[in-house]
Amino acid sequence: MHPAFQGLLTIAIGVTGCVGYFYLSNQFLDRVLFPPRGPNAGRNINRANMIRPWLFLFPALAALGLYLAYPVVETLRLSLTDRVPGGGYKWVGLDNYVQMAKEPKFWEAMRNNMFWLIIVPAMSTAFGLLVAQLTDRIRWGNLAKSLIFMPMAISFVGASVIWKLVYDTRPAEQDQIGMLNALYIFFGGTEPQTWLTIPFWNSFLLMVVLIWIQTGFAMVILSAALRGIPEETIEAAILDGANPFQIFFRIKVPQIKTTILVVWTTITITVLKVFDIVFAMTNGQWETQVLANYMYDKLFRANDWGVGSASAMVIMLLVAPILVWNVRNARKEME
Repeated sequence: MHPAFQGLLTIAIGVTGCVGYFYLSNQFLDRVLFPPRGPNAGRNINRANMIRPWLFLFPALAALGLYLAYPVVETLRLSLTDRVPGGGYKWVGLDNYVQMAKEPKFWEAMRNNMFWLIIVPAMSTAFGLLVAQLTDRIRWGNLAKSLIFMPMAISFVGASVIWKLVYDTRPAEQDQIGMLNALYIFFGGTEPQTWLTIPFWNSFLLMVVLIWIQTGFAMVILSAALRGIPEETIEAAILDGANPFQIFFRIKVPQIKTTILVVWTTITITVLKVFDIVFAMTNGQWETQVLANYMYDKLFRANDWGVGSASAMVIMLLVAPILVWNVRNARKEME
């Protein structure tokens, strides 16, 4: 079957299935379960109206249960068990977590993730805010915003390939195609550097890729927030003699503080799950390991499902408080 026809058939079946489900479920509710007739017609109508929203929510709840709740429960189970030779599992309790805590690679991943958490959200948000402020003050600001936002359209792997070329290293007798080495040699460097193999600094070079991508996201959200600031407050500050720096830091930033925190936490969640960039550029070598890459190595290379699942639970536990805090803030804003 041709892929295009297969896609159209899938869409048709999906749409028809949804329409059929909602129509038939409502017919069953109104005609069979709680028919609006007889001595209990009023009570039946009220009951049907109470159940009807759940009919619409059921497909989404079922999908969330299948693709979100079930994997979490199964991962937790796997983290507390070990595979038995010949098939099956045995209960080992917290042994996988203890084994994981004894491995230097796990603590290397935790340390690197901490660096990523400190640097990437801060730099991305700061650059995004700076760009949002500056591009609103120039004539070709919309073009500049489009160019800065463009990396958001590139996959993490695609961005990694681009930056791997930027950090590329060729023998000293050859021309350097990597921009960083070309600049290094131009400004007096003697030998080209293999940047991605230099411990500690290579992690920062990987962070640059994610900062480059996430700055566009931060810029778009913060630019909208800046435009939503009432002009009256800015005009009042100008009349009081405030300079541009005072207006920005004392008038504008406090008014969009909530938006800045939302952008910060969203990027933080992305950082905690970062995998593609490290996998494509260093594969966790040269002390660049992160938690998601460590989990991948354990699950699919070492075939250690117990420790791999334990590391997945660690990532989930690190992400969960940030998600809860984000949801609570969103609810407060709605109130």
